[in-house]
Amino acid sequence: MNLPMFPTTVIGSWPRSNEVKRAMRDKRAGRISEEEFQSIADTAILQCLKWQEDAGIDIVSDGEQRRDNFISFVAEHLENVRMLMVSELLEYVEDKASFEEILGTLDVPAFSMSNPAAAGKISRKKPLALGDFLFLKKHTDKAVKVALPGPYLLTRAMWVEGLSKEAYPTKEDLAVDIIKVLREEMEDLIAAGVEFVQFDEPVLTELVFTQKNANRTFMCGALTAKADTEEEMDFALDLMNQVTEGMLGRGTRIGVHVCRGNWSTQEQILLRGPYYPLIPYLANVNVDQLILEYATPRAGEIDAIRGVGGKEIGFGIVNPRTDTVETVEEIVERIQEVRKYVPDELIFLNPDCGFGTFAQRPMNSDEIAFEKLKVMSVAAMKLRGMILA
Repeated sequence: MNLPMFPTTVIGSWPRSNEVKRAMRDKRAGRISEEEFQSIADTAILQCLKWQEDAGIDIVSDGEQRRDNFISFVAEHLENVRMLMVSELLEYVEDKASFEEILGTLDVPAFSMSNPAAAGKISRKKPLALGDFLFLKKHTDKAVKVALPGPYLLTRAMWVEGLSKEAYPTKEDLAVDIIKVLREEMEDLIAAGVEFVQFDEPVLTELVFTQKNANRTFMCGALTAKADTEEEMDFALDLMNQVTEGMLGRGTRIGVHVCRGNWSTQEQILLRGPYYPLIPYLANVNVDQLILEYATPRAGEIDAIRGVGGKEIGFGIVNPRTDTVETVEEIVERIQEVRKYVPDELIFLNPDCGFGTFAQRPMNSDEIAFEKLKVMSVAAMKLRGMILA
């Protein structure tokens, strides 16, 4: 990958058009065929690509236009996985009152989001993202990023006791097959020449920042975790390192994205706190890049990243949830701050999270997303000029 100093990229998702959202509903209801849906998604992806290229982004994505959200899409790619609306998950929760309280606190309508659940032994019936990469690569000379749900996220989300226990007595049992699926996917993507694979692990921040209902939570559909945070973090680290074992140094950059949730534009209800409690994970996870959220005060002090072991930093520099477009000067100032702790050649720039994490609940509009990416690119170019002058 021949990239400039401070390369710019997206996290992955882009707001879906009304046509795509309608097509998703129609496909699920059987009103249109798979081929008809793919044709509509292809058109949306090309428009999404144009937005990014016009904004000057160095590493592009397909905007996850074929996905209902960043995790539930795996349901149609894996054997024995059911996609459940959050409202349907209520059937499998023992303490329904507490679960509904969590949904209310987090501003999450139970009908608006879906979650994949293992209903038997899982295996890959078709690639998760290989086809998406191959389609996008036919239409751009830019480096391409592919986002995948991380192994801990998938394990937490997909083990639903009432559905999964017969095939997988514990979520640890399910994790074995999830690792196998993700390693198969990585082998295919690396062989195809993908430039960047990003694993999403948002539930990690929930482990260290959520106090109430710590053992049962909505976040990304996850229903259970052990009470011991350190034990759970060790489990998450081991899963990720099993997935990446033997994958590094083969021409594909591998990163892990750790944010604080992207399900609402109401900043006050989202998770907050510095990355310090996550340093044991971030320092020891075997990836090339840590993709972190730093565009809001909720992220805490930047100097937390000094202890992450010389990895690249994907520095969150614009907030995908606000209508206000950051200025070039603000972005340059923030990059100057991170330069105190990270060498220039290890700094990448990106939004904190996706602009359309959930298809039916986008965080922003095409126009605002474009302006935020454009100002990010301009700021990167300005700083390059200042350094090289």
